[in-house]
Amino acid sequence: MKKLIWAPVVFLFTAGILFTTCDTPSQKVENAEADVVEAKEDLVQAQQDYLADVENYRQQTAERVAANNKSIADFNARIEAEKGQAKADYKMKIAELEKKNSDLKMKLDNYKVESKDQWETFKTEFSRDMDQLGEALRDLTVKNN
Repeated sequence: MKKLIWAPVVFLFTAGILFTTCDTPSQKVENAEADVVEAKEDLVQAQQDYLADVENYRQQTAERVAANNKSIADFNARIEAEKGQAKADYKMKIAELEKKNSDLKMKLDNYKVESKDQWETFKTEFSRDMDQLGEALRDLTVKNN
């Protein structure tokens, strides 16, 4: 007799839990709409962060290009005292570095914002090129001292 009473109680309890945890179709639609709105907000925020990163990097690089231009101008002023072939060699090396510096600036200015993956690749390559240019400038000025 006890088994007979417990079976319907367990069945009703399980059925009650199932019915209370199930969402109605309208609740499912509302939840889906809320998820879509949240996903759109996340996408907008990610896009804004990406564009801010691009602008910040451009600002930092413009500062580095300006610093390179200043180093080149300072070095040009120092080599004016040099004579003959040494001065000509330095002028030629400086002209190459000036061209690299202006090419890098133009490359950054002409970069079109596309995707985050392409931006990360571009940024890595561009930073490497800027570092190499900075090293070349330091090496040139150290050899002169």
